[in-house]
Amino acid sequence: MEGKIIDNQLVLQLISDEFGDGIIRAYEPDGILTIEIKKDIVLSLLTFIKNHEIKIDFLTDVCGIHYPNNKGLELGVIYHLHSFINNFRIRIKAFFSIENPEIDSVTSIYSAANWQERETFDFYGIVFKGHPNLTRILNRDDMDYHPLLKQYTLEDTTRTDKNDAMFGR
Repeated sequence: MEGKIIDNQLVLQLISDEFGDGIIRAYEPDGILTIEIKKDIVLSLLTFIKNHEIKIDFLTDVCGIHYPNNKGLELGVIYHLHSFINNFRIRIKAFFSIENPEIDSVTSIYSAANWQERETFDFYGIVFKGHPNLTRILNRDDMDYHPLLKQYTLEDTTRTDKNDAMFGR
């Protein structure tokens, strides 16, 4: 890689050569390489890009997402990663059924994932298999739901003190 410019095409080619059938699609919103993958390759893919010469060695964020109308792939995990050495960013997405909300934990690769995976579990109910301490981190332990799933109304319908006319409706 000495002397090569690390760009979206080069990184996509490296990942495609190694994980071709595990890649669902790739695109570049706002110039950031975004790759949707099958969830079963997340550990091997993130290990590969961290240890390869491209050195994508910083996990910026792990977050969940819920698309309730996307049957069979309602839940997803999004990984934002960065190579400081090469000034390169990449986004990895993996989607799966809400009936089986599990994906491998990446804490063995990026220790920063510990807190981020706990937060994603707390808000979306996504189980990170192999996580060292997957417990709620921001919400109450006795909550029996995950508040960022889009199955809840955005407003409190039990309120009687609210006059919609006051809010321009």
